[in-house]
This record gives sequence, structure tokens and C-alpha cells, in this order.
Amino acid sequence: MRILCCVVLLFSMAQTVPAESKRLSISGYGVINYANFDWQTDPERRAHIDVERFVIAPKLQINDTIRLESELEFEHGGTGITMEFDKFEEFGEFEMEVEKGGEVIVEKLAAVFEFRPTLNLRIGHIIVPVGLTAKRHRPQHYFTTTRPESESNLIPTIWHENGIELFGTIGALSYQAQIVNGLDSTGFSSRRWIVGGHQLRFEAANAEDFALVGRLDYTVMDGAVLGVSGYYGDSADNRPKPDFELDANVSIVDLHGFYEVGALKVRGMFLYGTLENSELISKTNRNLSNNLNVKRTPVGSQAFGGYLEVGYNLLTFFKSSLSTEAALDLFVRYDNYDTMAETEGDIFDNPRWERQTWTLGLNYQPHPQLVFKGHYSARRLGTEVENRENTFALSFGFQY
Repeated sequence: MRILCCVVLLFSMAQTVPAESKRLSISGYGVINYANFDWQTDPERRAHIDVERFVIAPKLQINDTIRLESELEFEHGGTGITMEFDKFEEFGEFEMEVEKGGEVIVEKLAAVFEFRPTLNLRIGHIIVPVGLTAKRHRPQHYFTTTRPESESNLIPTIWHENGIELFGTIGALSYQAQIVNGLDSTGFSSRRWIVGGHQLRFEAANAEDFALVGRLDYTVMDGAVLGVSGYYGDSADNRPKPDFELDANVSIVDLHGFYEVGALKVRGMFLYGTLENSELISKTNRNLSNNLNVKRTPVGSQAFGGYLEVGYNLLTFFKSSLSTEAALDLFVRYDNYDTMAETEGDIFDNPRWERQTWTLGLNYQPHPQLVFKGHYSARRLGTEVENRENTFALSFGFQY
């Protein structure tokens, strides 16, 4: 109901703006995935098809300096209830969990004030610009059927919070600086580090702790960008109950870049993060209620991850006989990430969460707005036995 109200409000505002100044535009994208699994870690894992997401992004240009932005995401086919059995990440027991079968999420709802190219303001519900996927998350921006695993297992993607942002460009350099509400450390886990700390479980996000976010991107040339981003914020006081008295600061820095010139595409990112008092957080989280629907597993004090993917458009060899809009990219990608790279005290550094993946595949784009994907990935865990997870996947994605 709240999401419907947001949409109605946006379009009702469009009706009250003078016709000569209002400019309403709508864009978006969508993804449908198929995956077939050959995993030693889970031999009974079944193939599945997932309407991963459909995104609608209306924008309203009120006048030359003020714009309203919004982005609504429908995940996994809508909303509902599903039962999940997680045999690898339950603390001390195996149990059934009730989770949402799908979600409808407001990823962006903000007012933008454009003063000059070097200084602008965004306020509301905004995208946290950490990592490469934060700025490049449409299906044409990455080769695999799902977003890069080394990034999505370390930080939320897409990460969106309530806050305020200054942004602008100075020559070839663009910047973003934000103050946003912080994470909730009850959601931290072994498998996905701080990802579950993104406050989505309750109607309102706790805002006792805030975080600072920054990003710099340098445009080397058309189609080539290098950048760095960072995040720093406490996650202790945003817990549902005041059950943690010390600080739980999360620090993250990432280096990222892409080169997409002619037939060659190269993209990569490396991210490193630390968590303060991770041992005490792990021990406190063990006592959380099952009803909170969090993992309650140990949390690493340090985590890292990175990937590099390279693709080449094979259709350039047949340029004279095919449309110049079409592309057939043969690609390879390497992911390396460890969500428990270091631990504190007597917390066990589980080698299961040290993961490396090689992926080989094809992307066919008959048009820049449409892409068909296929890949085969071979993931290896840090354990010595039952460490193979191979996946064959297909995908259909579009943007408009």
C-alpha cells in the first residue's frame, strides 16, 4: 500500500505542475534467469527459473533545477510466503525458515536539486554508491546471468538507504558524498558478511547510527572509467533491541573500473572491509530470537572480494553482413572472495566461505536494449572435500 501511494503521489504531482515545465520520463529493466546445479555441497539442489527482478524508474523534471526520482523493484515475481531450508548456515541447528517469496522495494525516492555541474544535492531514499554494481546494475552492465557474486556476497546490491548526498563533476572527475542511515549488525552472517545488515525486515529503518559514504570516478576516455569508493559507519545502535553496548563500526573501501571500447569489454572490482568487535557481535547474535529471521552465525572481522571479467564481440569478424547494433560477446570471469578472511578471538575461520569461481559464457545482444545470456561457472570452496559447485545458467534481460 505504501508503494502504491508513492506511485500515486509521483503522478499526481505531475498533474499539478504547469504543462510547459513538467517533463515525465519512465525507464527500467528486467531479468529472468534459469539455473541448473551440480553441487557436491548440495546434491539434491534442484534447477529453477526465477523472475529475478522488474524495475520501473519514473522521473519528473519539475523545472530546470529540480527533479524527482523514483525506482520501484519487483523481485522474484511479486510477494508471498515461501519455505526455505538452509542446511549450511544455521547456528547449532537445522531449521525451516519462513521468508518472503518475493518483494516490492522502493530503491530510490528522492528530490534532486541541480545547481551547477560541480555541486548538486540529492535528498531522500538514495543509492549507496559503493562498488561497481551500484552504478552499473542493468543486465547489459555485467556478463553473467546474475550480478557479480564476489560483490553481492559482501555488500548489498543494490544498496539503498535514507540520507542526503552532494554530487557533481569537475572536468573528467565525478564525486559523490553521502550521509545515510547505518546497518543493523543482527543481520551479519558467515556466508554474506554485512549483506543482511541492510535494514529491510521492518517497516522503518533504525537511525540511531549513521554512515559516511564517498565515491570518486575518473573518466579516462569515452567508455573507460577508474574509481574508488568507501563506507564507514557504526552498526551497533541500529539493532532492534539495545543489546550491544560497544561500537560495531563497518569500514569498506573498493577499487573499480571498466573499459568498453570497440569490441573489447573489461570490468573489474576489488573490495576490502573490516568489522569492529566482530567476536562480541557473533556471540551476542547467537542469543537472538528465531522470530527475527536472521542467521545467527559467526561474523568475520575482515572480508575481501574481487573479480575481473573480459569479453570480446565475435560479430566484429562478420561486420559487413550483420547489424552494427548486434553483439555476441564471448567472456571469461574470475571471482575470488572470502567473507571470513580474518576472525577475532575463538571464532572459527570456516574455510567454506573462501570461494573462487571461473565462469565462461556468451552474451548475445540483437539490440542494445535486449540481451540473452548463457554461462557455465565452476566454483571451488576452501574446504578439502565436497568443495565443488558447478552451475549452468541462462538468462533473458532487457532495458527501456
